[in-house]
Amino acid sequence: MTLRTGRHFLQIPGPTNVPDQVLRAMSAPTIDHRGPEFAELGLRVLQQIKPVFGTENPVVIYPASGTGAWEAALVNTLSPGDRVLCFETGHFATLWQDMARALGLEVDFVPGDWRHGADPAELTRRLEADLTRSIKAVCVVHNETSTGVTSRIAEIREALDAADHPALLLVDTISSLGSIDYRHDEWGVDVTVAGSQKGLMLPPGLSFNAVSDKALAAAKSAGLPKSFWDWAPIIEANRRGYFPYTPATNLLYGLSEALDMLDAEGLPEVYARHARHAAATRAAVRGWGLEVLCADEREHSGSLTAVLMPDGHDADQVRRIILERFDMSLGAGLGKLAGRIFRIGHLGHFNDLTLAGTLAGVQMGLELSGVPTDPSGLGAALDVLRMP
Repeated sequence: MTLRTGRHFLQIPGPTNVPDQVLRAMSAPTIDHRGPEFAELGLRVLQQIKPVFGTENPVVIYPASGTGAWEAALVNTLSPGDRVLCFETGHFATLWQDMARALGLEVDFVPGDWRHGADPAELTRRLEADLTRSIKAVCVVHNETSTGVTSRIAEIREALDAADHPALLLVDTISSLGSIDYRHDEWGVDVTVAGSQKGLMLPPGLSFNAVSDKALAAAKSAGLPKSFWDWAPIIEANRRGYFPYTPATNLLYGLSEALDMLDAEGLPEVYARHARHAAATRAAVRGWGLEVLCADEREHSGSLTAVLMPDGHDADQVRRIILERFDMSLGAGLGKLAGRIFRIGHLGHFNDLTLAGTLAGVQMGLELSGVPTDPSGLGAALDVLRMP
């Protein structure tokens, strides 16, 4: 085994690098989760998290992965046999609709090419055809982690409003929360799903539902079985800063610190930083003569960039060489994109020099892999980073 010096470059689109101050916060001694000190922590975190979602309503926190938050969003609002409309924007959108079917829901899956986000015009057509208002929920992944495509949620809400359709809007922000501008209340989202391990700069282990008044009302008559995922006992216990089960105390310490960091930088500045790093990355990709997978300029992700390989070249081979030679991990292509793309994560605790090093490693790896590239790609990215 080759001895590695320096730090490993973890440039996958999540889990992301955990800041030192968050790691230190998590190393605090565990406390009594039924005592007054924990109640102070619980109340603080439950208030701190709301601005990141852009909501004044409750945010439910589970000790779970983002997949758990998906399930919670569905089982708290829907009943067996309910019809839901899901957009195929990539691998994770496909998994969410698979879960909906497994839970006994009827799924209309709008096919997509994995290069575009959810289409508001197609949603309008589907809603106008739903004369009996049988569609109970619309499920959209805001930022598809497998493709680097960001759906235009505000336009999805406009389509629902224009059709005067009562369907709930459920949105996955697992790879966008804390990285890309998001407005739960303003955009009329009913349930926002999120996880801790990306823009929130934590290890995996916490997941979230931000919940609208409309979703809370739907939960009163929802008939899908639920116990652990039930919002009602959690929200009730949260009023006093507690949870109805043993919480992930040390992750909550870390969450509070991470939220302090986002607040200190300022959310508009956080979003601008991510957008700038994404623009620099796309400049590098295009400078190399390669293609960004996302095909719509309005939908480029601030969290990650997926790079499409030329015919005859294997993205996994490029990733392997970069890992072996430069100790850097890049995201693999998932599902039908396996071997065709690699993904560069540029979200979370990240700065200009980290991105410059990342792109230098990618450029060298492409050259060593025999992928035809123009070496001016790195310079194109640096030109973006030099701009104030």
